[in-house]
Amino acid sequence: MIFMKDKELNKLFRIWSSIYRIRSIEKAIAREYSKNEMRCPTHLSIGQEAVPSCIQEFIDEKDFAVSSHRGHAHYLAKGGSLKKMICEIFGKENGCANGKGGSMHLIDRSVGFAGTTAIVANSIPIGVGLAFSQKLEKKGNITIVYFGDGAVEEGAFYESVNFAIVKKLPVFFVCENNLYSVYSPLKVRQPKGRSIAKMVKNMNCNTISGDGNNPIQIYNKISKAINSLREGRGPVFAEFKTYRHLEHCGPNLDDNLNYRPIKEINYWLKNDPLVLLEKKLSFSNFSKKMIIKKNIVDKEISETFKFARKSKFPKINLKTDQVYAKKL
Repeated sequence: MIFMKDKELNKLFRIWSSIYRIRSIEKAIAREYSKNEMRCPTHLSIGQEAVPSCIQEFIDEKDFAVSSHRGHAHYLAKGGSLKKMICEIFGKENGCANGKGGSMHLIDRSVGFAGTTAIVANSIPIGVGLAFSQKLEKKGNITIVYFGDGAVEEGAFYESVNFAIVKKLPVFFVCENNLYSVYSPLKVRQPKGRSIAKMVKNMNCNTISGDGNNPIQIYNKISKAINSLREGRGPVFAEFKTYRHLEHCGPNLDDNLNYRPIKEINYWLKNDPLVLLEKKLSFSNFSKKMIIKKNIVDKEISETFKFARKSKFPKINLKTDQVYAKKL
């Protein structure tokens, strides 16, 4: 698909709007984090917003999604409430997990977002289980399972993919390969020259791969993958290479640690998906639409942080609500 006609340009504008909104929210969290009101670890998605922003074009609240510790973008793109998310990070009662989960444990069943987890690869088998339930119910829904490149080094990943292939489950495995697990590059964690996508393809799974910073490419590839899933052809695995702009965990830059080459950093910053889309849309009436959208998003974020700060902390009796392993 080439974004030329008004219909396609409107889709491109929606994708840009999502990327801009997520980016602005994450930057606001980074700015406010030093005030010590958000007491949970945060793994920000700045730089990695394009993939979920494209996926949201093809799914609704009846589909499921699960994610990892870096799940803000996935939660928001699935339709999760910004107020509930920020309140959760502030540890407030009206957060999506009543303030008990924090940044790494977001959940909102009303929009089909079945949760994030701090344990690497832990949500992958959960997502496969959800997809199994969807196949049994025969309603044509699908499950999106988001994870990073580090998760493919865990046994749970291989077992889950194998089971999904055998049962032909409607699950979309989405690997956002940002090249690093904390400070460790791929070369010290995985065999030299190995393609994650090709490895999974050799398991007889339908696979796609692409540039996670190129929204048009992502959109086209995801469109075909989602169609395949809804037609019952079994799971699809996608590897999109992307890059986080900030440190692994936290609101700051950590390039002073010199674990990522300057040339590499500059390459990815130059290919920022938000900048690329703004260049494509900076003409005719879309320039005005972009300004209006930015003002709306800025106002939404400002009001949300005010709301979160005024919200109450959870009462002590909430600590065991929705907890299924209790001390006798």
